[in-house]
Amino acid sequence: MSPSFPPIQTLPFSGYSVVNQWKKWLLCGQFIGIIFRRVMKTKRTKIKSLLDSPEIGAEINVKGWVRTKRGNKFLNFIALNDGSSINSLQIVVDLEKFSEELMKDVTTGACLSVNGKVAKSQGAGQSVEIQASEIKVLGVADPEAYPLQPKKHSFEFLREIAHLRPRTNTFGAVFRIRHAMAFAVHKFFNDKGFYYWHSPIITGSDAEGAGEMFRVTTLDPANTPKNEDGSIDYRQDFFETESNLTVSGQLEGELGALALSDIYTFGPTFRAENSNTSRHLAEFWMIEPEMAFYDLEDNMDLAEEFLKYLVQYALDHCAEDLTFLEKRLIDEEKNKPAVERSEMTLTEKLRFVAENDFERLTYTEAIDILRNSKPNKKGKFQFPIDGWGADLQSEHERYLVEKHFKKPVILIDYPKEIKSFYMRVNEDGKTVGAMDVLFPGVGEIVGGSQREERLDVLLAKMDEMNIPKDEMDWFLDTRRFGTAPHSGFGLGFERLIIFVTGMSNIRDVIPFPRSAGSMY
Repeated sequence: MSPSFPPIQTLPFSGYSVVNQWKKWLLCGQFIGIIFRRVMKTKRTKIKSLLDSPEIGAEINVKGWVRTKRGNKFLNFIALNDGSSINSLQIVVDLEKFSEELMKDVTTGACLSVNGKVAKSQGAGQSVEIQASEIKVLGVADPEAYPLQPKKHSFEFLREIAHLRPRTNTFGAVFRIRHAMAFAVHKFFNDKGFYYWHSPIITGSDAEGAGEMFRVTTLDPANTPKNEDGSIDYRQDFFETESNLTVSGQLEGELGALALSDIYTFGPTFRAENSNTSRHLAEFWMIEPEMAFYDLEDNMDLAEEFLKYLVQYALDHCAEDLTFLEKRLIDEEKNKPAVERSEMTLTEKLRFVAENDFERLTYTEAIDILRNSKPNKKGKFQFPIDGWGADLQSEHERYLVEKHFKKPVILIDYPKEIKSFYMRVNEDGKTVGAMDVLFPGVGEIVGGSQREERLDVLLAKMDEMNIPKDEMDWFLDTRRFGTAPHSGFGLGFERLIIFVTGMSNIRDVIPFPRSAGSMY
């Protein structure tokens, strides 16, 4: 309560002192009013916190979006979700206490602020509920236009409204798991003494050598300056050279490793591959550690430890979301032919990775297994294995993991012709120190190698593959000045999320999928 003010006549008769005394009283009253309002205002409680540690009888405030509203002429039951949990909170509304006009705005999709008392729930499916004493509609949602009505929607439809799909249970679960995995990536490397290295998004190099890059330019496409031979004169562009969005942070990551020893990059990468499949995105995220003084064996050890850590982190910290996604997958499996059904549930598949040592074998050994396998002999493979030198496809990788070894697999020592220029040539002169980690359901999830640290060998490889050495002079300097054995690998973040969540399309594990012909 604000203090009462003394009558003017009791104050000393001085205009200056009277005015200042009144200012002091006014300021004091305002200050007390602010404190009073802050004390009286109920702080918002996140729904997850409430469900994890309910305080029966407590007066609280929750905010969120209406999933459903049902009831009768006496009571309404609102399912409110704020995104902090897969579970919604039931709000019990005594309609005698609230106007009909207010409740008309409480529809699916509307945003509410609710004050009320925490009570044990009388219904099935939830342990506590809120008995509402005050409801404010923070944002209305026209029920005729709101596209996320309480019914099952196809993923194809939800991709068309990617800006709203995080409000669904499935995508809320996926994106919470995505956050947990990103946090786990940073925690793993930080705890091992790695440094987070920010590789550039705009670059002049093509780390993969495939040429499928997005060009970055400020030149006017309607009036592009040309050289005498008709080619584009990039000297008049912003960077005065041809520039692109990066396809990988690896080459720049090597620079960091050859100074700081152990680094990792984690950022967006881009590929202009005109492939409209469930496995391709134009914009995706890559995790790429680079380690000085690591050979191929060290590289494999780190990759296995890293992947097991991430999977175990999901099992330990995302249990509710994984349980929901597992039930969704089980329901989907019921509609598939028996031969197409998965042999493991989602959590069984995750434990399969976390609890098994990865099988390690050479590409040559894998080719022998595949060539003599029943699917290959009976013509069941879409891409038959005829002999050494074949580029393995997902069906071959999954056969090795799911049928032959029944555990994750690391393949090493691939033919040099099918791998990148920077991979270290083995003593046989035919293979390189490459490694691929293969997982059930997705095939290759990690690709890496020991890098070629010998300048003369690297120059010869670049000549063979027609890679311009003048544009890569900065990269070659690391071999000229204090070269060292080093290794690294890349993990496609979205492929990891596909594996952990059980989703089947890569466009459904990134908030805003960009692919050929579509910004969503």
